[in-house]
Amino acid sequence: MNTEKLLIQGLKELDLSCSDEQIRSFMTFLAELNKWNRAYNLTALRTDEDIIIKHFLDSLLYIKALPEGALQLADAGTGAGFPGIPIKIIRPEINITLIESSRKKSSFLRHIIRTLRLANINVLEQRFERLGKEHERAYDVIVSRATFSVKEFLKTACPFVRKGGRLVLNKGPKVSEELKESDVANAVMEILKLRLPVKNDERNLVILECTEKQL
Repeated sequence: MNTEKLLIQGLKELDLSCSDEQIRSFMTFLAELNKWNRAYNLTALRTDEDIIIKHFLDSLLYIKALPEGALQLADAGTGAGFPGIPIKIIRPEINITLIESSRKKSSFLRHIIRTLRLANINVLEQRFERLGKEHERAYDVIVSRATFSVKEFLKTACPFVRKGGRLVLNKGPKVSEELKESDVANAVMEILKLRLPVKNDERNLVILECTEKQL
């Protein structure tokens, strides 16, 4: 199966509609990621199939946890743009801030935003843990595929999410171990048990709300 057909199959499994233009954006993203990866090692994934399934489609699982309509969304520790850029391609109405401390990865992010002509998306080149006060209460949703524990993510992200907003993390099958502590368990709004398209691997999207104590 060629890369475009693989992507289309995965989108169908996720029940996401996608225009020809959006498919072309994903294919351009794939080509540019491969090109830059040879020089800058942006991702450990090397095959087109792995990138489409484990980066593109895995990122699009987050859409299942997002409210409808325009949002202010931050992607903490986005790396080469995951999950933020795939979300932006499918949900262009969302305003996105990509937070990444690596200069090489940030340069790639700015390049791909220009190349895909994406609007209302910006790159913040710094560590998520060091965001300034100007970002407090700035976001409706903060997502991450970085290796935060649930407890660590709550502590770090809650100052920057608006009251009534949410945090979303993608965790593996051992997520229940992290949710045993009461301050973590009390913050859980919902856990979406999903399957990664094509591979059928288990994913747990943990949707969190910040309590008054954490805010």
